[in-house]
Amino acid sequence: MPPPPALTAECLANPAADRQAPYGERRSAILDAPALAQAERELTSWQGYAVTPLHSLPALAQALGVAAVHYKDEGSRFGLGSFKALGGAYAVARLLCRELGARLARPLSTQDLRTPELRALCAGITVTCATDGNHGRSVAWGAQLLGCRCVIYIHATVSEGRKAAIARYGAEVVRTPGNYDDAVRQADADARLHGRFVISDTSYPGYMDVPRDVMQGYQLMVQEAAQQLAQRPTHLFVQAGVGGLAAAVCGYFWERDGSERPVFVVVEPDRADCLAQSAKAGRLTAITGDLDTLMAGLACGEVSHLAWEILEHGTDGFCVINDQAAVEAMRLLARPLGNDPVIVAGESAVAGVAAAVAACQSDATRQALGLTADSRLLFFGSEAATDPQLYAQLVGESAEAVAARAAAQAQAVP
Repeated sequence: MPPPPALTAECLANPAADRQAPYGERRSAILDAPALAQAERELTSWQGYAVTPLHSLPALAQALGVAAVHYKDEGSRFGLGSFKALGGAYAVARLLCRELGARLARPLSTQDLRTPELRALCAGITVTCATDGNHGRSVAWGAQLLGCRCVIYIHATVSEGRKAAIARYGAEVVRTPGNYDDAVRQADADARLHGRFVISDTSYPGYMDVPRDVMQGYQLMVQEAAQQLAQRPTHLFVQAGVGGLAAAVCGYFWERDGSERPVFVVVEPDRADCLAQSAKAGRLTAITGDLDTLMAGLACGEVSHLAWEILEHGTDGFCVINDQAAVEAMRLLARPLGNDPVIVAGESAVAGVAAAVAACQSDATRQALGLTADSRLLFFGSEAATDPQLYAQLVGESAEAVAARAAAQAQAVP
């Protein structure tokens, strides 16, 4: 069996990490078990809901010198190709229930929104957001599902394939100059001008409720993975853009396991490492410039304030990787070691895998993160090939061909 590719990552311990700190009231006000239970009741009632697969990769585990590797594959989530379906669409539903409930002076559920009377009221509401692709697709899908209008902002380097995938759900798509954070500001300014409702996955002072809903939706994925595993993981390597996904994962295990929670590592592209830079500086620090990375879903320069409330002290370490490491990890999952399952994974999905491979190949990093022969690693594969043309270019094989090999492999298993 050939070894995994040799990868490198810049890894640093979080100087503010505090494994003994209680989860506490401030973090519980952002993410907690009752809020997750509410999201679970809602999302599991939606047509098309299904628990996504958790893949075991024993050959990769052996090659990395650890006990187990598991990959939560979000590529099939609600047919949207990414975990974002759990966040943006759920936040749209929550926003419509709050807004129309206030107008009608009664509490509403998503089921209420599907009545002719309320669907007509939904048609008078417009939701909006900025996106690198996946979040906007989820918001557009949620708007189409619930009958409201939708305007999505994409920045200069978002591919035409991702633009088309959003427009497919009936949204108006507006391309803006600059980077993701510039698009966020434009979406917010236009929303105030035109009376739209922003459904953002990033939070900032004065804007907290909707991003909290987004993160609460994400936690359903984490709960599924925890229930699918026979043993709790010892290490989590989770990719971050603004930090919402990472905070959802960290918060889930911190709330339940306290100081016994898994070692938590945040992974970012080297051209958009706002969380790592914030940790180094000891305060929120923005990254400027074009943030030009292949990992489009992680190309964010400003940290979500809500996410930082959890990640500032809950993160044990940060790993920063380059684009080539992500490409090698995509290829590794498409053409896996031994009899490991074939997986279609997009550029942003594999950051955790790439960082873990690099960490396991460095004696110093293994020691710093406590990676041993008994370690159990968990990754969240946040997207499939959400840009099929780019996927084929990077992997050297189409997503359809890789998926066909995966299906044939699954059928061959007795």
